Amino acid sequence: MAIILTILIVAILNGCLAFVDQMLDAIVPLSLYAEEYMKMVSGVQMFRDIYNVIFGFGISLIILKFLKKGFETYVLWSDGDADEEPLSLLINFFKALAVAISFPTLYGWLAGIISEMTTKLMNTIGDLTSAGWEAWVAGISTLGLVTAIFALIFMITFFILYFQFLMRGLENMILRVGMPLACVGLIDNDKGVFRPYLQKFFQSMLAVLIQICLSKLGVGLMLNMHVFWGVACMILAVKTPRFLQDFLITTGSGGGGTIVNNVYHSVRLVQMLRKGG
Repeated sequence: MAIILTILIVAILNGCLAFVDQMLDAIVPLSLYAEEYMKMVSGVQMFRDIYNVIFGFGISLIILKFLKKGFETYVLWSDGDADEEPLSLLINFFKALAVAISFPTLYGWLAGIISEMTTKLMNTIGDLTSAGWEAWVAGISTLGLVTAIFALIFMITFFILYFQFLMRGLENMILRVGMPLACVGLIDNDKGVFRPYLQKFFQSMLAVLIQICLSKLGVGLMLNMHVFWGVACMILAVKTPRFLQDFLITTGSGGGGTIVNNVYHSVRLVQMLRKGG
């Protein structure tokens, strides 16, 4: 019975090999530019048209909120502090416009950094993956039923992780489309919805980097017959977004404990000390 189950599992693993190498090669661009793959599949460039519509709507909202806030603050005296300099509101307005307009360029830079870091890390880990998948399956078939079961768990987790990469690519695409709307929050002094939105965006990008490296490491360990370590890496890769959520997502509207806020206040403190000296 054990031999029959082992043969069945090995047959399933052989059937998966046709997809594994292709999935590993396409993970990075798929996670960062999902719209390019959607264009290849459907032949329709939807992302640019949708982004242009949302961009125009977001710029309109920024202008309307600037006018509304200025009118309610300095004319009706019903919102904010009327004694505050109008220049502060004007700076927030131009900041919101600048971020909304320049975001596609900024994202290109960020995606380039993530791609370069991922490539270097994967090249560092690449020595572990020198063994081929066919040799791995052949080795699994000789190590018994328990090892074959863990190899099957590894492959199932690998496909689950691949679907997570698909969802991560769609998530990044949605966050990019919605960025002009999030920039409306920059009109407010507390940054409004922009602060948690940006942190969610960075969490998604960092999760891509960590998940790709963990999946590559898991594949390398598994190919070298470190079965339990390989499965552990894949399971941790699947759980990476939940792991990062405790560090990058704020629990309150103020966001006083965020990384961005801490860096800002640290820089301000250094500037004050220099002026005082």
